[in-house]
Amino acid sequence: MHNYSGLFIDGAWVHPSGQGTSMVLNPADEQVIGQIPSGDLADVDRAVKAARRAFPDWSRTPAHERGAYIQALVDKLTIHREKMAALITQELGMPVQWCQSIQVDGPINGLHSYVALAESMDHVSQVGNAQVYREAIGVCAFINPWNYPLHQLIGKLAPALAAGCTVVVKPSQETPLHAFLLAELIESIGLPPGVFNLVSGPGALIGEAMARHPDVDMLSFTGSTGAGINVSQSAAHTVKRICLELGGKSPLLIAPSADLEQAVRYGVNDIMINSGQTCTALSRMLIPRERYAEAQEIAMHEVAGMRLGDPQDPETFLGPMCSARQLHTVRDYIQLAQDEGARLLTDVDAGRSFDRGYYQSPVLLADVDNRMRVAQEEIFGPVLCMIPYRDEAQAVALANDSPFGLSSAVWAGSTTEAAALGRQIRAGQCFLNGGAFNYQAPFGGYKESGNGREWGEQGLAEFVEIKAMMS
Repeated sequence: MHNYSGLFIDGAWVHPSGQGTSMVLNPADEQVIGQIPSGDLADVDRAVKAARRAFPDWSRTPAHERGAYIQALVDKLTIHREKMAALITQELGMPVQWCQSIQVDGPINGLHSYVALAESMDHVSQVGNAQVYREAIGVCAFINPWNYPLHQLIGKLAPALAAGCTVVVKPSQETPLHAFLLAELIESIGLPPGVFNLVSGPGALIGEAMARHPDVDMLSFTGSTGAGINVSQSAAHTVKRICLELGGKSPLLIAPSADLEQAVRYGVNDIMINSGQTCTALSRMLIPRERYAEAQEIAMHEVAGMRLGDPQDPETFLGPMCSARQLHTVRDYIQLAQDEGARLLTDVDAGRSFDRGYYQSPVLLADVDNRMRVAQEEIFGPVLCMIPYRDEAQAVALANDSPFGLSSAVWAGSTTEAAALGRQIRAGQCFLNGGAFNYQAPFGGYKESGNGREWGEQGLAEFVEIKAMMS
């Protein structure tokens, strides 16, 4: 059991003002694996005030010293990477064969990149009679999601520390334990009190209070588009900067020139990783009409080889959904797809054979029209919509016919051809012929997928104010 009774505020574990607690369940067997405290408005205020007190000294700390703290955290996380991965598998349900490399090792690499990027804060440019300085924006509030919890937390924390900001973090109620372990590691490296603060509790209470707090200068939120709109409205009262990473309904455009088997297999694997609980998941596969039937056969064959089951089994490809609520949402969408006229290519009930746990077998939907709700709304589950297209112009139009624009992918006969198509897709990133995620590249969305960027130099810029001094 992973039981925590305190919140991490001002460099110490303190008894919360809030009286409640939350149980953390293992989605694989529905057993309680931990308990965390539920903070209240007084706890948020205490954490923000601690961050405000710490800000002047931390923001004036030389950039190379801030970089040294980031390096120390990299070293600690590296030592405890297996422990962190095991914890995330327990609270999220991502299988062990994926969890360490995706949920832990990747974020550590991204964190390490900010050791050097911290130095860029010292750069002063001369523009005529003006010197232009980069300064930390101030106290930052982070509202974190449950699906890639450490990844998203490090994507906010690393640039904030590099810039000289102080932070207050609210983890998701579903997967909070990783954040408490991270707080322990931060305590062990001697980060100055108040630079990092952790307050757990319901989003409607804690997240709302963080968004409204007048001493918070910047809010970074990852979650659904609807929740992002709500926190933006709350934050607007104090005109704070807002960075939002929201929903997606990302297309994979397979060109006629593509190696169809490679492209379809890539697309099926992408949507099924983490049981489809990925904001960038390529949930719409756009296929040349003349190869549509062949693509369905390839997809069915690929899915047939994916094991659904215990996330502790190294042979498991798909573990459980994160929660009962998420499982019910996905099953409702599967029924909706059939009601809308989509055709099921897979056995959607295989997950119901488990006595306990929130399991959903992979779902392939054929005969999907892009106007269907299942093609327009984020399902956040292992559900792939296969959509035929007539020609290149229609393919690009279908790719862009979405309220979202977080991610996309193109598979074509050459990278040059794929890039030409990718430039026409309105999305914040595009993976060409199976390109890998890059922690030094900017990450963020167009349209209702949010605003602002995470990772790389652009991620650092979200935490920076620009000052011009004329002489």
